Amino acid sequence: MRLSLLLTLLLVPAASGQEAMIQVQDFDDHLAIKTDQLEAKIRKKGYVSGIAQGSFVDKKTGAREAGFGLHIMDFLLAPGWRDDGYTRDQKLHGDLPKHYVEGPQICTQAKALTPRIARGKDFVAVELSYQFHQPGKGYKAGSVWTQTLVFQAGKRYVLCGETIKSVNAADNLFYRIDMPGHVKHKAGDTFTQVYLSYHGVIPAKEFRRDFGPDEKFLYQRGKGKTPERFIRAYQLKVGGKPGPWLAGMTLDPDLVHEAWCHQRGYICFIQELHGRAVREGEVFGAAYVVGYFDDLDDMHRTYDRYKGKRTLLVTGNGFALR
Repeated sequence: MRLSLLLTLLLVPAASGQEAMIQVQDFDDHLAIKTDQLEAKIRKKGYVSGIAQGSFVDKKTGAREAGFGLHIMDFLLAPGWRDDGYTRDQKLHGDLPKHYVEGPQICTQAKALTPRIARGKDFVAVELSYQFHQPGKGYKAGSVWTQTLVFQAGKRYVLCGETIKSVNAADNLFYRIDMPGHVKHKAGDTFTQVYLSYHGVIPAKEFRRDFGPDEKFLYQRGKGKTPERFIRAYQLKVGGKPGPWLAGMTLDPDLVHEAWCHQRGYICFIQELHGRAVREGEVFGAAYVVGYFDDLDDMHRTYDRYKGKRTLLVTGNGFALR
């Protein structure tokens, strides 16, 4: 059963136990979610998809996300340059030829999304969806993006995922997200270091000057060994001192087509997924963990708990990663 059929904007507070640890408030332009471990907002208007910028708070440490939001959705792409408005500025997109398959960019141009909410025994799930309506040349419009986020009592992280149902057949199709999310800073004032599981730990000083996505820290599937885990994280500063890590974990490393971690006035954590042939009507996507962790070992333990999962499903009885 789809999440959208389970419950539509039913915001009745839970009576007791772990359910009472999760509160959802419905405002005109956003949902506000509070658990015993986290605070977050999901925007309904404006800059939409994922968790809203600056709203994701770790109650344990007081740390707050330092960018434009988490698990943010863009558009559908394919390899090769075309004169379609996709900029060839190498500091923005590098020498990585791509063109639009379907748009618009959801986060900046969808303008409004209607969240659907389901509440279980110890979780709250939110589903967002959007149908693309701007096709690239030679493509059709109408593919459907669906994003699911699950907040649980007792967890400092969110389980999340998306699916794309494609109306196009293509030899190579991929979609772009921000994972975990971009990082605003001035000479490293908001974070101490970055961790890329396919590269290692990178000090903040490496991001003081702009560089393109293919100049440093570029990941491309098939070039080298697929990493055991696919984790991208940054260690926040709290009160000017090193705080917790904010991580985005793609639970099946093989689903990542390409990933950037470059500096363009802020750290740009672009990630592209699928990058394979697609049949008309095919559904594809990925699943993630996004949240706060005390150290790298904490991240690795959590990753290994869910490793290999590709789909986040919500049913009438709960949710499952498969």
